[in-house]
Amino acid sequence: MRIAVMGAGAVGAYFGARLAAAGNEVGFIARGKHLEAMQRDGLTINSINGDQRIRSFFTADPAALGAADLILFCVKTYDTEVAARQLAPLMGKDTTILTLQNGVDGPQRLAELWGSHRTWAGVVFIAARVERPGVIEHTAAGKIVFGELDGTVGQATRRLHETLSQANIPCEISAEITKVMWQKLVWNAPFCALCCLLQAPVQAILDSESLTALAVRCMEEVREAAACEGIRLDPSIAAQTLRFSQGLGGFKPSMLQDLENGKPLEYQALNGIVRDVLDRHRRQAPVNETLYTLLKFHDQRNRQHASSS
Repeated sequence: MRIAVMGAGAVGAYFGARLAAAGNEVGFIARGKHLEAMQRDGLTINSINGDQRIRSFFTADPAALGAADLILFCVKTYDTEVAARQLAPLMGKDTTILTLQNGVDGPQRLAELWGSHRTWAGVVFIAARVERPGVIEHTAAGKIVFGELDGTVGQATRRLHETLSQANIPCEISAEITKVMWQKLVWNAPFCALCCLLQAPVQAILDSESLTALAVRCMEEVREAAACEGIRLDPSIAAQTLRFSQGLGGFKPSMLQDLENGKPLEYQALNGIVRDVLDRHRRQAPVNETLYTLLKFHDQRNRQHASSS
């Protein structure tokens, strides 16, 4: 299978490398020092599942790859529109797109441009980071849950499951993928924001009674927003999320990693979306509104500091 990885950061590079090692023809689209290192030395994956060194095609130009059978769309949410338009050279007659992004609205934004029949939504469960340019550190999990936006399970979906499985990527087809995305947002909205703002790992939030209570209030707003969108999340999901988080210890969420690496923050996709959905239904989201405002200020200040240094 010809596969293009749009956005070869930690997530895209890890899964792309697994697919390449299984014999697929994989091209990686990246930029900056990370791209330069991969072009020079290849892509290195230091993983709990075994280390890899991949020699493949690395480029900043999608047109250099040509039409693909599958596109792994792994860019940050704030780059979605620009990157989605850049997919044109990769799109063939039967090309499909699997989004592997944070948030809940990315797949629909891709579908508006390329069609829902070409777009699958994916939810990733993985602990990985760019250790340094050209090198990915993978320390836990590595599962993809995916599905078609209308809930059907067609032949193309089954083929993708087979392709991922042959690459030893744990995967699961869901007929309720939108619900799965909202379930993940229940974790991402509080923990990404709080860990980033406090520059602390997950355990620091759990060790504080007041911060845990704040996280739960954030989760309840996510659950209310999901209900407004017709997605019912179980009332016990906050307690389930806290139990799951107890096993993460010193894990740093992606937003904290982005802060430490001087990258923009995904506060709109994780907290702004909750505020916006509830606002459309004339309801309030005081916790997510506050987290969004603080993260936006933090993000703008960091960008100003970077531009002046």
